[in-house]
Amino acid sequence: MTKQNIGLVGHAKEQLVKRFLARRDNLAQENNVLPRSTAGAPNIPDKFFRFDKFPGYERVAITQAAVQRMGVENPFFKSHDGVANAVSYIDGKSYINFSSYNYLGLSGDPRINQAAKEAIDRYGTSASASRLVAGERPVQRALERRLAELYEVDDCLVFVSGHATNVTTIGTLFGPKDLILHDSLIHNSVIEGIKLSGAARRVFNHSDPESLEHILAEIRGQFERTLIVIEGLYSMDGDIPDLPRFIDIKQRYKAFLMVDEAHSLGVLGDTGRGLREHYKLAGKAVDIWMGTLSKALAGCGGYIAGEQALIDHLKYTAPGFVYSVGIPPAMAAASLKAIELMLDEPYRVTALRERADYFLSQARRQGIDTGLSQGYAVIPAIIGSSLKAAKLSQKLFQQGINVQPIIHPAVEEKSARLRFFLSCQHATLQIDRAINILSGF
Repeated sequence: MTKQNIGLVGHAKEQLVKRFLARRDNLAQENNVLPRSTAGAPNIPDKFFRFDKFPGYERVAITQAAVQRMGVENPFFKSHDGVANAVSYIDGKSYINFSSYNYLGLSGDPRINQAAKEAIDRYGTSASASRLVAGERPVQRALERRLAELYEVDDCLVFVSGHATNVTTIGTLFGPKDLILHDSLIHNSVIEGIKLSGAARRVFNHSDPESLEHILAEIRGQFERTLIVIEGLYSMDGDIPDLPRFIDIKQRYKAFLMVDEAHSLGVLGDTGRGLREHYKLAGKAVDIWMGTLSKALAGCGGYIAGEQALIDHLKYTAPGFVYSVGIPPAMAAASLKAIELMLDEPYRVTALRERADYFLSQARRQGIDTGLSQGYAVIPAIIGSSLKAAKLSQKLFQQGINVQPIIHPAVEEKSARLRFFLSCQHATLQIDRAINILSGF
């Protein structure tokens, strides 16, 4: 057979194509799959291609409908006008505000505003690209160096999101052969990072080193790397961990220790340096320091501080940094200035502690269940029912007090609460008013 006889032309080629298409369609019908050109997906239930049928959305819709039937207004997404301070303006009215992370009153400070404005004038409003591929701005590195100095460690890396900082850091550093243990009340971002990593996950009892050690003694040898994750100040309950005990355990079991300082930097320690200053420990005693810029530091974003190898590893491999735009220069400048003011004006940290201590003592005196709170900026009022917590939040709002309910599934139903965030700017009269109204219900 010659080469010329192999090819198909004209009518023969057309017939072969038709037979192929017919055979394909028959097979597709047998397998209940049809080409896009001839039919849509058969027998697919609505819930698999409609957003309003997603189980998560349906739960939200059912909850909102039930709350509305009970006469409770949606307590979330209120529109505030102005700076989130001890007083906030909503719909033209002033409210004593206990729903802000502005612990040191630095957000809105004219000096920080000016630093951000100067950065905008020089660099614009966006970094406009990933720092790895497009370069960076001096103010971004200046912030990282200042944070590293704050912790007395080698270096620091700043991310555009606090939540993403935990997710991408844990997801990058650990894998399926590793073990990650975390406090039972750890933040969602840590849990999401563990899911991404594929590492084995174990939960130890809240702030319970003995519970942690029991797990490590039993299974540490089954894994390669092991990470222990705790928070510096637990944002739902307002208590702090026994850091020296956790450091001792991580050393004996050859594990890494990560401390999430989202709510403890600027709050703990004489000058706001956080949990390590509170316990008077060296920064290098902890392997991974994580924190956010959106609370005491008047900006937005997150950071990881630690030894040089850790930072270099993340700088070149963490997807949340490599494939994300850099922190806006204005936000970097704001947080850089906030660190300077925090250290230069330690009275802010002192005032915050005094206000929080006063709130805690007054609340307990009135018989309010404040749970585990130790009086460090975060103080819950445990209500024990999501509906009651939502109703109480509404009643307080009607009396000029803005405080948000924390309801199931964010916490267990029996632990539903109002969560009060204190600021150094709160006055004792404002605290007294809130406590008196709360205790009257």
